[in-house]
Amino acid sequence: MARSILASTLFLLTLLLTYVTSARAASNSTQCPSDPYLDPRNDPCNALGYIANNTLTAIAFSLVLLVALIQTYQIIYKGGKWMLPMVLGEYIYVIGFGFRFALHYNPDSLGIYIAEYLMIVLSPCFFIATNYVLLGRLAREIDCVHRVLIPVRRLTLIFVLSDVTTFVIQAAGASITTSTVYSTAMTGLHIFLAGLVLQLASVCSFCVVYVLFLYKVHAEEPAIWMRDSKQHWNSDWRTIAAAAAISCIGILIRSCYRVAELAQGFHGALGSSETAFYLGDTLPLFVAIVIYVPFWPGKFITARLAPSVNELQNGRDLSLSRGTLGYNHEVPSAVLDDY
Repeated sequence: MARSILASTLFLLTLLLTYVTSARAASNSTQCPSDPYLDPRNDPCNALGYIANNTLTAIAFSLVLLVALIQTYQIIYKGGKWMLPMVLGEYIYVIGFGFRFALHYNPDSLGIYIAEYLMIVLSPCFFIATNYVLLGRLAREIDCVHRVLIPVRRLTLIFVLSDVTTFVIQAAGASITTSTVYSTAMTGLHIFLAGLVLQLASVCSFCVVYVLFLYKVHAEEPAIWMRDSKQHWNSDWRTIAAAAAISCIGILIRSCYRVAELAQGFHGALGSSETAFYLGDTLPLFVAIVIYVPFWPGKFITARLAPSVNELQNGRDLSLSRGTLGYNHEVPSAVLDDY
């Protein structure tokens, strides 16, 4: 949990620093039309390429805010404080939609666009990091850490660090794209695209690890797989496993959309379509976060971060191999400080 909170703090600080730097550096010397609503598609000052629809913005703003408020309540009263990064990302996501309201009334404002773009494009990194943490927690809950392809005590650290890295790359690229010098802006676009591609690769790798984990538990641990089969759905570990899979699929769809959008360059067909934005970005991400409202991980995963039976056995074997007289109850710090 400590590492996930640290990662979330780093995300937030980087986001704010990037926005401040971008806002100060950005200057728009292009002659803007007197009526920005007349032809937004061909307006050189309109970074979106369209006028943000306030009705759609209000719907997205309200739904994401509702999810964030519900999950805040769930963290406080139902446990699962390690889900905090996701909730923090949801509030940043909401603020991004709030800037879309301002962008509707000031479609040629570069500063408002920067704030809107950074918060909406970068906040999903929080959702991704939370899913990374969830797999480790779930593996410990059912005592199947040995079925995870990567050692659990390294799994979260590896993927969260990859998320932080791709986040910083995207933030740097996004800030450079605000330059009024075309060549510089294109360089920023390429950096941003590289960050998105790396993030997509990281998400795909995690999905592979997750699928293999579920397959191994199903094939090699039938007793654990069927452990909660007679329980109500809200007590069956497979429920949260399915919810996490749905969340990962939503994030994967969104990542593919963003890569395709950036690959088209400035003002491509996808980037200039509000319909594509909501169908390819907002809807998949909403599914990725709302799935945890009815299937709140804190209700399913209640075990403290204690070493699993297998880790204890491994530790005992290691102690015996060193000539000690049995297990000395000392657990490596890395095991206790996984998250």
